[in-house]
Amino acid sequence: MKKLFILVEGQTEEKFSRELLFPYLQKKEIFVQPVIVKTKVVKDGPNFKGGLSSYQKTKVDLYKLLQDTSAYAVSTMFDYYGLPQSFPGRSAPQGNTCLERVEFVEHALASDINNCRFIPFLTLHEFEGLLFSSTADMANCLPGGTSLESKFQEIRQQFKTPEDINDHPESAPSKRILDLYPSYQKPSFGVTIASRIGLQKIRKECPHFSKWLSKLEQL
Repeated sequence: MKKLFILVEGQTEEKFSRELLFPYLQKKEIFVQPVIVKTKVVKDGPNFKGGLSSYQKTKVDLYKLLQDTSAYAVSTMFDYYGLPQSFPGRSAPQGNTCLERVEFVEHALASDINNCRFIPFLTLHEFEGLLFSSTADMANCLPGGTSLESKFQEIRQQFKTPEDINDHPESAPSKRILDLYPSYQKPSFGVTIASRIGLQKIRKECPHFSKWLSKLEQL
């Protein structure tokens, strides 16, 4: 069994890793262990978890995981939307499409970490984008939200893939969901919806995510 650390930015990604990625990759002899990044010191304690504060602090977490000789590989699951400008390549990403730009930043991150066991992944544009892989499941998983399927579908049809739903502050995937369903809470609903959709459907609709999962399968 090969151990794979996935450094994640919050509870939702941790739960997604445990409930969807873990059982799937375990069948391929890969043991997934998600780790939430440690943020700056706050009133709740020095090890308050969740969210990315700066690249330098995230880099420390990555190096610690890579120093663990029991780990076969280390990956990440961070939202591209809201990624701090201090991350390599983030302030001036190159490319004509969002896919080209996110891959540019991933390559810049890999170059900076400079470790063959490191597999960077940035979710386009954020976790909620993956949920648009099935607008029916989105609506059906939200209490009282079944009537929203057509609205979610209208959003989805504007883009080639769920990963293309853009990252502007007013129109990021999570903001679009909140506009239609103000009580949406990422930790409560996000993984429930993703579980209902299933990895295969998400892979079919989200090529960047699928490419990452293929890399993990091949470890």
